[in-house]
Amino acid sequence: MKRILFFLLLGVCLGLKAADRDDSKYLAGAVPEVNGVVTFEKQFKVPGQTDDQIRNTLMTYVKESLVKNAIEGLRTRVISDGTTGEPICARIEEMMVFKNKPLYLDRTRFRYQTTISVENGKATITISQISYCTGEEAEGAKTETFKAEEWISDKASINKAGTKLYPRSAKYRRKTVDRVEQIFEEAMASFEPKAEKPVEKPKRRSVVVEE
Repeated sequence: MKRILFFLLLGVCLGLKAADRDDSKYLAGAVPEVNGVVTFEKQFKVPGQTDDQIRNTLMTYVKESLVKNAIEGLRTRVISDGTTGEPICARIEEMMVFKNKPLYLDRTRFRYQTTISVENGKATITISQISYCTGEEAEGAKTETFKAEEWISDKASINKAGTKLYPRSAKYRRKTVDRVEQIFEEAMASFEPKAEKPVEKPKRRSVVVEE
């Protein structure tokens, strides 16, 4: 009887915790689509630099931050390095961790393609072809692969009232939005001068974000 009461109270506590979560950032529009394909995009200008300089900086970011920290294997590779003026393109597979506690690890393989084009001092970063491979952590479980369109799109992950995320895919949508924002911020920050000592006042950003 005590165990039953314990689990009931635990369920109530977890329910209250979920109810307190502010998911407004992740509701309608947080996961954009282009022709039915989940596609994130960020544009920004880099004043004072040539297109080649911008491409070189962004290619260095892709290699040293995305590829180097990704899972080694055929699924992670640079398709085009932009050296001849073509868009930079890379396929990335990395681990997306939801929870990492003693005796409990909840994560998925996060796969995506990043494409970067540069023209007239403006960079356009696109992240698409997103999918997840789950189930490999559970003993005896069968791995499954889900495309973003069927798992984290507005239609697949938000209730009809547009007020809540479906529990089954909410963590994927939140983590994906946060990770994409992180990639965009890191890419833009790669143009900031590297400070050798602590800076008292924040410097003005070297890039101009296109809204």
